[in-house]
Parts: sequence; structure tokens; C-alpha cells
Amino acid sequence: MDNEFKSNEKLFRAVYPPETAPMFRRLDGSISSAAFADPKGLSVDREGGRETKDAVSFMQSRFQGRIIYVRVKNCSEIGAVVKYLPSKSDPYHSEIHGSEGTALLSKSQRRHLSQKAVNVY
Repeated sequence: MDNEFKSNEKLFRAVYPPETAPMFRRLDGSISSAAFADPKGLSVDREGGRETKDAVSFMQSRFQGRIIYVRVKNCSEIGAVVKYLPSKSDPYHSEIHGSEGTALLSKSQRRHLSQKAVNVY
């Protein structure tokens, strides 16, 4: 894998269950914008050529909660920057930043991504 992201590539995120983090859910059960706030950069796993079921299975082996995704183009629409930052334990690890110089997504960026989020599992 390289640093190039295709606009349609999926970026997967595990969202804690309501028992652990109730602020990550709206009353209707959908994902709230709070699930997209991280001052260090929003941690995600890129699709990286895998099938969705394989990406979800990999995430389920490491995290608890709901697995969602947004697409790279959803980030581009709001000026957010997707960075490929693999680790020894996760070759797919990436982050979504508010801009090149700011890791935290703005409130409007978080709201946009929460509206675009697709529930996978």
C-alpha cells in the first residue's frame, strides 16, 4: 500500500457501544458527530484493497462496538485530510485530520462525516 487514496476507498472506524460511550449515538441510534472527535486525529482503517467483510473481521478482532465507514471522497468534500499511518500491528491504520496543520476535525466536518457514515456491523 502507498499514501495514495482512491476517492471511493472506504475508511472503517469502530465506535464504542452505547453502554461504554452513549454520546456516540443519537436518540434514533445513528452515529453522532461525537464519534468523530479526536484531538490526535481520527483513527480509521483503510480498505486497502480488501473486501469489506475482511476489513470488518480484522477490526472486530481488535475492537468492540459498531463498525462504520466513510469514504475518502466524504473527507475531501469538507477539506479533511486522510493520512496513511501504518503501525506494526495494523498495516491499514490511517487517520483523518481536519487539515494539514490541525488533527482535530471541526464541528461541521464531524457532523458531515456522521451524516455520511454507513453502518457495516
